[in-house]
Amino acid sequence: MKGKKGSYIPYAGITVFIWATAFLFTQYAQEGFSSQAIGLLRYLAASAALLVIMAVKRIGPPKLKDVPKFLLSGGVGFAYYVTAFNLSAETINGATCSVIAQFVPILTAVFSCVVLHERISWKGWLCIAAAFGGILILTLWNGVLSIKPGVLWMLSAAVALSVYNLTQRMFVKDYTPFQATAYSIFGGTLFLLVFLPRTLGELSGASAAAWGSVLYLGIFGGALAYVLWSKAFALAENTSDVSNFMFAMPLLTSLIGFAAKGEVPGIETVLGGILVLGGMIVFQLTKGGKKSE
Repeated sequence: MKGKKGSYIPYAGITVFIWATAFLFTQYAQEGFSSQAIGLLRYLAASAALLVIMAVKRIGPPKLKDVPKFLLSGGVGFAYYVTAFNLSAETINGATCSVIAQFVPILTAVFSCVVLHERISWKGWLCIAAAFGGILILTLWNGVLSIKPGVLWMLSAAVALSVYNLTQRMFVKDYTPFQATAYSIFGGTLFLLVFLPRTLGELSGASAAAWGSVLYLGIFGGALAYVLWSKAFALAENTSDVSNFMFAMPLLTSLIGFAAKGEVPGIETVLGGILVLGGMIVFQLTKGGKKSE
């Protein structure tokens, strides 16, 4: 499909592929760094790359009055999100992680309903219930007393990313998507500096592979991916045209994990994934089940 100014498909497709590789490279990075250090180093690299782009394009800083908003956006959408995402990678595989990530659009819709008073029909709520059932399967498959911490970390990361999506609404009138993303990443990086002492102690013992993985996550998974994602939204006719590409992430992540590490999704991932993805797809096809005015 063509957007107003060209094709958004290459931008959205490349972004989703990069994000699908993030889990694998996070696991590689964890062989040399803690989850907290990975988050800091990742967004230090992303910030450096964005600063270069801003210098070339001569993009200045945000308005002083908007700095608190970018700190909130970055703290939730990047600092907390990347920390929770990295901690989830310690106990669950990429397929499970990517399935839970599909919960973000539905959570965003629910939060929009509560905060922005957007409306969701009964069909939309049924889709949300189905997706939530899938999350319960992923979380409680082995019993209530054996909940995987990684699932809870990833679910909290999905909540954080959904909140971040709402915060971006504050910047639509005054900033471009690139600016809003860059300033938010800078804000998140400031919060991640709390892990600097721990990170400094880990630098000397990290392998070249761990360093390469962190740089990949920062430059490609952070800066480049978000810039391409913003570009895709700018070119597409509808937001859902781009966000629907995220439905390919579980399959891509599973294939990448199998090819690189021989990971095979468990039965709980398959069953939970069917419910989550099924609910998500129907939700998107019906535009969230929104009621007509």
